[in-house]
Amino acid sequence: MAEIEREAMEYDVVIVGAGPAGLSAAIRLKQLDADLNVVVLEKGSEVGAHILSGAVLDPVGLNKLIPDWKEKGAPLNVPVKEDNFYMLGEAGQIRIPNFVMPPLMNNHGNYIVSMGNVCRWMAEQAEEMGVEIFPGMSCSEVVYGENGEVKGVVAGEFGKNPDGTPGPSYEPGMELHGKYVFLGEGVRGSLSKQVIAKYDLAAKSDVQKYGLGMKEIWEIDPEKHSEGTVTHTMGWPLEGNAGGGSFIYHLENNQVYVGFVVHLNYKNPHLFPYMEFQRFKHHPQVAELLKGGKRVAYGARAISEGGYQSMPQLEFPGGALLGCAAGMVNVPRIKGNHNAMLSGIAAADAAVEAIKAGRGGDMLDGYDDAVRKGEIGDDLKKVRNVKPLWSKYGLLASLGLGGMDMWMNTFGIGVLGTLAHGKSDADATEGASKHKEIDYPKPDGTLSFDRLTNVSFSFTNHEESQPAHLHLTDADVPVSVNLAKYAGPSARYCPAGVYEFVGEGAETKFQINFQNCVHCKTCDIKDPSQNITWTVPQGGDGPNYPNM
Repeated sequence: MAEIEREAMEYDVVIVGAGPAGLSAAIRLKQLDADLNVVVLEKGSEVGAHILSGAVLDPVGLNKLIPDWKEKGAPLNVPVKEDNFYMLGEAGQIRIPNFVMPPLMNNHGNYIVSMGNVCRWMAEQAEEMGVEIFPGMSCSEVVYGENGEVKGVVAGEFGKNPDGTPGPSYEPGMELHGKYVFLGEGVRGSLSKQVIAKYDLAAKSDVQKYGLGMKEIWEIDPEKHSEGTVTHTMGWPLEGNAGGGSFIYHLENNQVYVGFVVHLNYKNPHLFPYMEFQRFKHHPQVAELLKGGKRVAYGARAISEGGYQSMPQLEFPGGALLGCAAGMVNVPRIKGNHNAMLSGIAAADAAVEAIKAGRGGDMLDGYDDAVRKGEIGDDLKKVRNVKPLWSKYGLLASLGLGGMDMWMNTFGIGVLGTLAHGKSDADATEGASKHKEIDYPKPDGTLSFDRLTNVSFSFTNHEESQPAHLHLTDADVPVSVNLAKYAGPSARYCPAGVYEFVGEGAETKFQINFQNCVHCKTCDIKDPSQNITWTVPQGGDGPNYPNM
């Protein structure tokens, strides 16, 4: 096929992803120099359409970026009033007293929010300052310059046939070039993954770790609603099968966010994270809360959990990694949005200084240091051992040793040093013969739901005539290796039912229902053969989260 010719547009800074990191960077750039040409490219149909987060927001980043956010109408309407921590058993629970928790676990001063709505509001602020924001624009390729630096991205390619050739209504998209390119794609971003590999940015960091977060929004009985209440649980139903836990946040309008996180380093390939979430809702405490209510939305997203020691180098020739593209989630706090915002601010500061000096296309010296030695590094360093302790020794050891380590680090005493994570989540998966199958109760359609029914509540849509955006390195591996050795875990780890094995015996085939994909990236992370690569579909496709 002949090389595709594309028009190019020149900017000072090109930002991929209209999440909290990318939008913070855009706003900060214009605050520092109103004459800069800044563009933000977002693959979702609108800003916020692909944003899924808990979320209890620590406003530290927003305070720094827009100190008068209250006066400007930011949608932070529900301050946290009550913090609850429970250890669950199948039929009951034990409350963990708040006073034993390190101060960093306190949610006083934080807000229960829809991060999708926060990002929509941030986009309005950015546009008022002159930032160009283009939703529905998937960034499908990195454009490299003559010296091997990142020069820009390709965005807005539409109309390919299923085999990847240009269709009758093909649009080649455009190249958007910048003096610097910021990648704020979120966890396991497709371009970020390429850039990290090309420049070996992870050479000096520990392996990245991940979790799968699933979330439903429920409207509940007003008498059971307690606006501002935050509840986290651990233990049942996962117990020894996997790390993880739940969150229940009471926001306004009699709504609650009900979420469940499963750490993706689980060994048993029979584990079914989605069904663990559905089973969790049948716990007596949760079932009573949801009784008489209705689920109004569903979604899922991978979460970066490696923390401080797993962050790759953040600068590369021509740009920088922002927020969750680099992995800035504080796992015990279940928070990363504040760090994403702070990283966008730090990257913008470094870029403005470089551009004023007449630079472009080089390393943004100072950004990586600003992250590691500043507020983000301070936040992540205190909790850096909680995840590896949990992975190696289980939940109770993590609560005891991890809690002690967090307390000590609060006072600047690092007794344990920095522990390593060990294997990747894909390598942690063991053969099916080593583990028993898990018998999951059938969803009842009232509290618990089958995957495909729930996916309809993510309002996901993909144009079916395009190529599948989920690529197999070897088409034989899913059946010959993953089904034979691991009992086909892709049929279970995907929270949207994208993957299934059809037929029997020698006739078994691997089927990819890419139309269901909610862009969580779990397949790219957990596939034991690392045979699946997640890439972007055409712009505007995927989930359309209304209030996540």
